[in-house]
Amino acid sequence: MKPCEPMIITSESGYNLQVGGNVPIAHAWRMIARDHKQVFGREPLQTEEEASIMIRYAQEEDGCPQWPEGYCLRFVADGKRTVLHIIGRDELGIIYGLLHYSRFVLGVEPFWFWAELPPTRRDPIVLPGQDYDSIPPKVRYRGWFVNDEVCLIGWKDDYPPTEQVWEPVFEALLRCGGNMVIPGTDLPRTGIHHKLAADMGLWITHHHAEPLGAEMFLRAFPGKQASYKEHPELFEQLWREAIERQKGEKIVWVLSFRGQGDKPFWENDPSFNTPEKRGQLISYVVRKQYSMICECVEQPVCSMAMYGEIAELYKQGHIEVPEGVIKIWADNGYGKMVSRRHGNLNHRVPALPEVEDEGKNGVYYHVTFHDLQASNHLTQFPSSAELIVDELTTAFAVGADEYLLVNSGNILPHLYTLDLAANLWTYGNTDAGQQLADFIGRLYSRQHQEISRLYQDYSRCSIVYGPHKDDRAGEEFYHHPARQIMGFWLQGKEGYDERLCWAAGEKPFAEQVRWFKEKAESAILGWVELQERCLQTMKQLPEDECRRLYNQLLVQIEVHLSGCRGLANICNAYGLFLEGDYPRAFIQASHAVWSYQKGKEALSLAGTGRWEHFYRADWLTNLDNTISHADTVRRFLRIQGDSPDMFLWYKQYIMPETEKHIYLENTHRKPLSDDELAHCLEKVLC
Repeated sequence: MKPCEPMIITSESGYNLQVGGNVPIAHAWRMIARDHKQVFGREPLQTEEEASIMIRYAQEEDGCPQWPEGYCLRFVADGKRTVLHIIGRDELGIIYGLLHYSRFVLGVEPFWFWAELPPTRRDPIVLPGQDYDSIPPKVRYRGWFVNDEVCLIGWKDDYPPTEQVWEPVFEALLRCGGNMVIPGTDLPRTGIHHKLAADMGLWITHHHAEPLGAEMFLRAFPGKQASYKEHPELFEQLWREAIERQKGEKIVWVLSFRGQGDKPFWENDPSFNTPEKRGQLISYVVRKQYSMICECVEQPVCSMAMYGEIAELYKQGHIEVPEGVIKIWADNGYGKMVSRRHGNLNHRVPALPEVEDEGKNGVYYHVTFHDLQASNHLTQFPSSAELIVDELTTAFAVGADEYLLVNSGNILPHLYTLDLAANLWTYGNTDAGQQLADFIGRLYSRQHQEISRLYQDYSRCSIVYGPHKDDRAGEEFYHHPARQIMGFWLQGKEGYDERLCWAAGEKPFAEQVRWFKEKAESAILGWVELQERCLQTMKQLPEDECRRLYNQLLVQIEVHLSGCRGLANICNAYGLFLEGDYPRAFIQASHAVWSYQKGKEALSLAGTGRWEHFYRADWLTNLDNTISHADTVRRFLRIQGDSPDMFLWYKQYIMPETEKHIYLENTHRKPLSDDELAHCLEKVLC
């Protein structure tokens, strides 16, 4: 086939889909049909005669790239017409070819749904008759782990989430060039998530706590000891059932052996009390799982998570991995390729293969995380984009490039970093500044430099809580430690709170609280300035882009700012409480309630239109829980000095001096609400 003159595509251009009967390609075609209608204002014409766009598998003479998922675009002169052939080497090649056409011809943004950015209406579209060949992606198996997805779960009324929730997730992943997914965390098997992901052409992989995608042992056999030594036949029954259920699908099988609830198995089976015993059992189980798969699946793709204790045992030489199995190395949840922090233990053992390590390796990487300490769940990655680029390119350089699974959380708050990860799994490297400029240029029509600086300064505003480059706090820092502080305080405990030592150290509780207070107060000004700049920038944007910037960035800034203030307020309340200044402590606790409520209001404002109810299942950061804790603290403080009639502070500080001596109790005893009292006290005491 020879290149030809420029081609004109119009609303009347016909499509000839020569790959009928394929379910994933049919899903992709429905995306293209919708895109065509959005651009041209009418449904696309499917025809077998005089079609302008042909969609088909590769033939020898096409010169289509040879690698899996390769595709090409070929412009062919057909008499006086020019025909565009979208050609794929295989099923995903066809899908990626269609999505390339969608993005670069029809102008559809990969995150169009999540950014609320429909394509521009155009008719006609003129294309240069220039052929295109896809490039091989840097990473063979690449995708998202839709993990801690409570916002997706709570977004709609149906549980488990329906196709209405999952299809935009999987579509965005495909548009980003991803080919693999863990579709949710521990969802009922009656849900559509697994089947829909497979039907859309994605490889399915598994959580490392659910090897082979099998049912959890204690869920299948309640009341039995979850011990492989005692019940090998029951474990193997679950594995066999999982293999039978999935053997006809594209699966990246996960081999693993951890305890129930995603913890070391020896916590349930203490007889394995040495590294040698533990490694020996894990190695045996993994070999068993691998052999069971090989009995049913020809040339299976298998992986093994080098996560937590398994990575440690492997590096000590106690675990053997079958040949050909991809070893998956994980970051610490904050973007650094070292072992994660567990409570107060933070060994930061490097989590990458050694230079002499043989075989295939890959990475499990968090751009969002949930750990009850300082992680980012509702807000984007708290460190710089350069950290992500440095860590992943370093991993690729030592051979961990066969597999990249990115923890994508609830998708909506993380578009920027998910786009960055997609650049990295495609090209192997990227310039963080250029990627940001490209991302902002796609989502906004103006104010590009100003918006880019907002994103760059976001990470500079995040709290630095430790000595390492990745020790930057997400929004959970203002909530989980704050609730621990309030609980320890109201429970009347003494000494120090062990749960806070990871950040504030092993020091008296009052000093731990002071540490958090200083960290929170030091960050407030930066978030205020960033908020003001964002508001000013929004005034220069069209209404739809103003809304987009609010949903994508300002809501996150406000969650940080309100959290900083709330944490500082509650710490100040505790300091005043120690001094016996209960009224002023009450005022500070009230400010904590109001500050945290500001964060809740920001989420409510973002949760409108398409995103109505999106944040109602905020069960992990859980702003409602923090507000309730702070409200309990201020009620506790009021009882210290205003009990039993909740009128003493009003009489002492607010009632006019002359009135104090003549008022009648039967007409002046209606207590003020906590909010009213706090506002009144603040006027006279602060």
